[in-house]
Amino acid sequence: MSAAEELKQRQETALLGGGKERVRKQHDAGKLTARERLVALLDPGTFSEIDMFVTHRSDNFGLAEKKIYGDGVVTGYGAIDGRQVFVFAQDFTVFGGSLAEFHARKICKVMDLAEENGCPIIGLSDSGGARIQEGVQSLGGYADIFLRNTLCSGVVPQISLIMGPCAGGAVYSPAITDFVFMVDKTSHMFITGPDVIKTVTREDVTKENLGGAMTHNSTSGVAHFISENDEQCLTDCKRLLSYLPQNNLSSPPRIDCGDIPGRTEPKLNSIVPEDPNKPYDIREIICPIADGGEFLEVQPFFAQNIVIGYIRLNGHSIGVVANQPQSLAGCLDIDASTKAARFVRFCDAFQIPLLTLVDVPGFLPGVNQEHGGIIRHGAKLLYAFAEATVPKVTIITRKAYGGAYDVMSSKHIRADFNFAFPTAEVAVMGSDGAVNIIFRRELSQAEKEGKLEETRQKFITEYREKFSNPWNAAELGYIDAVIEPATTRPRIIEAFELLKNKKQLNPKKKHGNIPL
Repeated sequence: MSAAEELKQRQETALLGGGKERVRKQHDAGKLTARERLVALLDPGTFSEIDMFVTHRSDNFGLAEKKIYGDGVVTGYGAIDGRQVFVFAQDFTVFGGSLAEFHARKICKVMDLAEENGCPIIGLSDSGGARIQEGVQSLGGYADIFLRNTLCSGVVPQISLIMGPCAGGAVYSPAITDFVFMVDKTSHMFITGPDVIKTVTREDVTKENLGGAMTHNSTSGVAHFISENDEQCLTDCKRLLSYLPQNNLSSPPRIDCGDIPGRTEPKLNSIVPEDPNKPYDIREIICPIADGGEFLEVQPFFAQNIVIGYIRLNGHSIGVVANQPQSLAGCLDIDASTKAARFVRFCDAFQIPLLTLVDVPGFLPGVNQEHGGIIRHGAKLLYAFAEATVPKVTIITRKAYGGAYDVMSSKHIRADFNFAFPTAEVAVMGSDGAVNIIFRRELSQAEKEGKLEETRQKFITEYREKFSNPWNAAELGYIDAVIEPATTRPRIIEAFELLKNKKQLNPKKKHGNIPL
């Protein structure tokens, strides 16, 4: 056999993974194989594999007779929409995708290359966990990956696609990465499985309810996106990547969809209801101002009282943070604060400007919120906005009350341009609550005289005229301009264009101490 023939034979063996029978089982479970996933993810013909012939070195428990090329993970690099990325895809057909010493070394190698060359790293997880036969070497392999996740954080985008099981220590690598995708019904994440939980705590829970895709998208907030199947997950990942830069020193790609920068939207003039207590969908403001009306929402099922995601304005990627009046009246609570804070910090780390839409009556009251640490968690969002040095534009659409006004990218924490709709209400609190405090004695006397409601309405009207509007804040310079809602798109495009060369530095330090 010639050298060329031997190479071809070894390549063909490696491409078989765990063999045809295990590939069939993978397909029967509704899952693609590791290599099929990479073919679907990357531009045609761009994948170059690294370490195809790596095998483990363990002889414990009969492993010496079970050596398979690749050792359960396919690694390499390729392109997505012409942009270089590094990838690894765990192969469930080989040792159940279990992680071991050389499996981990392969992943670490591409992560190092990604960091050194300033390219995103995308990991496709489909693994039964640590390879028990290798013992502590498997645990060491996990830690080697965790270290690189941490060092790469804020340097290159890290995206995790959970496309099968991901259990035990393995879950901490995706948790450190920037975005986590999960596939409905076929992907699961948990520290300890249902059987262990039942033994230890007597709780009876299914695998899906414990760590399924929707659980982590809606309840825990661990995941950011949920997809119907493998193919959709890979497509969704590519869409997200189009909004992100290659690294922290570059800008996101500009994609011109042909929309007109000066386009106005008359319907925006009637989106915010005249009744300050009537809800509306903040997406009805976000989508019309975006290029082509396209909005990629992140974590749409978690903490729905705040909306985060990406739009393009004149082709440029913009991160959006917006209170959602349809849920909890747009109040900030623990989950919303944490959700938005992490998104703000990601955008700041990767040079993505921030647009903040404000309609917030305050922080959610309640014993559970206070005991759960709303003070500490709310401070995360305050910290994130204050720390961010990217261009920041804020629009107050309606309510901006109390401390929540300060937190939501106010002028006082270095927002660059702060606009307001004529419907904006910038005040310490709502008129009803304020009147009850300011005019307590007068209301008490009016009640004795049988004129309580008449007197209350008089004071409420006076308070609204004085504070429930944007004019006082505009007079103080806290609002740069009160704008007609229909002109929102051209106004913010102009603002971000003015800010494109913004330079702002924080005090020199190793790092701050965000209230985690």
